[in-house]
Amino acid sequence: MKNATLFLLCLLSITTLCNAQSTASKNVSTFKIEAPQLDTLKTIWVYTPKSYTTSQLSYPVIYMFDAQNLFDDQTSYVGEWKIDEYLDRLTNKEVIVVGIEHGNSKRLEELTPYPHETYGGGKGDSFMQFIINTLKPHIDLSYRTKSEARNTTIFGASLGGLMAFYATVKYPKTFGNAGVFSPSFWVSDKIYELASTTKIPKTSRFFFLVGDKEGDTMVPDQEKMVTLLLKKGVKQDCIVNKIIKDGEHNEALWSSNFPEAFQWLTKDK
Repeated sequence: MKNATLFLLCLLSITTLCNAQSTASKNVSTFKIEAPQLDTLKTIWVYTPKSYTTSQLSYPVIYMFDAQNLFDDQTSYVGEWKIDEYLDRLTNKEVIVVGIEHGNSKRLEELTPYPHETYGGGKGDSFMQFIINTLKPHIDLSYRTKSEARNTTIFGASLGGLMAFYATVKYPKTFGNAGVFSPSFWVSDKIYELASTTKIPKTSRFFFLVGDKEGDTMVPDQEKMVTLLLKKGVKQDCIVNKIIKDGEHNEALWSSNFPEAFQWLTKDK
């Protein structure tokens, strides 16, 4: 698959909504917050664990991109990830999940740390400044969180996978773990430059996943990044490099593999 086709797949989730009834768990709520770094208002989805209202516990937090696709068929593009359904079934490993809605027509701008030579974009660091300086402080103040980096994961797919990797490499004092599904490393080679020139803490962990039918460059790009990290000294047990046979670039792939990634990223270090 050529990059142009991958670009179109990245954009498909911008405007298409399913005509389904809401499937969001009762443990999912939403709120709006000013994002001055992006000059916009962001809708945030928050999943709190079943024990949240009956305990005084504090919880690890997972920040996830493309909130429209995580919890609810009504807002998702060709099916949700069913994050809430999975977490509602767990009897241990409770977490708070913070889903950040993409900016519809501005999704490419928000979720690319560097501009693409043809498609543009490149405002991803402003998006990260919103998360780090506005959203995360609000979440840590409003909810009982374990706020340190080792208990803070960032997770996404496609452009969101690119951003999750970028965030964990560039801001390791904030994000200790990354769920990197189908990362759009093709946007710019500068992502490899960042990884090669940045000191990555020994405690940072990366769960990479890609399908072998996502496109001609997707698997090689992921393999290239994993090889780079290993050569830099990131330990093998801090990286999962998963390639799914017959996996395609879609919500079904990401939803079905979220549980394994979640379990690995939230295990004790």
